[in-house]
Amino acid sequence: MNTLKLLALPLVMLLLLAGCGNDQEEIDEVYPEIILTAPDAFPVQCSALASGETFTFRALLQDNIELGSLSVDIHHNFDHHTHSTEPTDCDMEPVKTPENPFLLIRDFPIPAGQRAYEVSFDIAVPADVDPGDYHFMIRLTDKTGWQSIRGLSIKIN
Repeated sequence: MNTLKLLALPLVMLLLLAGCGNDQEEIDEVYPEIILTAPDAFPVQCSALASGETFTFRALLQDNIELGSLSVDIHHNFDHHTHSTEPTDCDMEPVKTPENPFLLIRDFPIPAGQRAYEVSFDIAVPADVDPGDYHFMIRLTDKTGWQSIRGLSIKIN
């Protein structure tokens, strides 16, 4: 009986080792992409929005494995601070103090399992907001946590 146990132990070890394959999960080291080069992408750098109107935010989002979450932040740039990611500058109005600036921080849903997704969401700009220079920040995070940011300079008239 001891001989049988001694023979069984190496056999069990061999079966366990054979079951361990080289099926390693792919490691995601790629940032997701916010693509604003399509003809209908909006807004883009230096776009103008009209107060009291609704515009459609459109962009193409892509990731090598799976998209996660999307958020937009629109805030005033009356003090000329910067987080623009774009290579071109826009004409800016003089520095001013905000009285009733537009502020929007909003998450937008991305269906689960998507590698590419075309965003198309309506955003209303209140009629009584201060006109002037604003930032339109787009934050895209993939399922593993990599994040891309696009910072656009826009105007609200």
